Amino acid sequence: MPERSPETHVIDYRAAEQLLAARDPGGAIRLLDSVITAHPENTAARLLRARAFFLSAQLRPAELEFQIVLEREPDNAFAHFALARTLERASRPDEALRHFRLAAALEPRPEFLEAARFGPERGNGDRAAGPNDGAP
Repeated sequence: MPERSPETHVIDYRAAEQLLAARDPGGAIRLLDSVITAHPENTAARLLRARAFFLSAQLRPAELEFQIVLEREPDNAFAHFALARTLERASRPDEALRHFRLAAALEPRPEFLEAARFGPERGNGDRAAGPNDGAP
């Protein structure tokens, strides 16, 4: 296999973005593997690969990638939110809620606030239990 250049890695990263947008997470993962092997410090590539793992239902690898991103960028609200969604999907709601709340505290976007249960229902950050709480 010919040696890969930095430009090739940029092309692979951009192609992986397109594959993810086209709902081909497996293809995106394959491209990003070589990018991350060559540039393990590239947080953007790791975040994109974490999203691809999540979309392909590979929850443990997604969780590990999101955690690496958060070790490097603890104030990354999106990474907290995405890790929370991953944990939620893995049936770990208490851990998920912590990251939903961190995401909402870092960036009070409506979807982050709703997931963190910081809604208008209560002023103290908690909400009344709903009929679907605790349901799988």
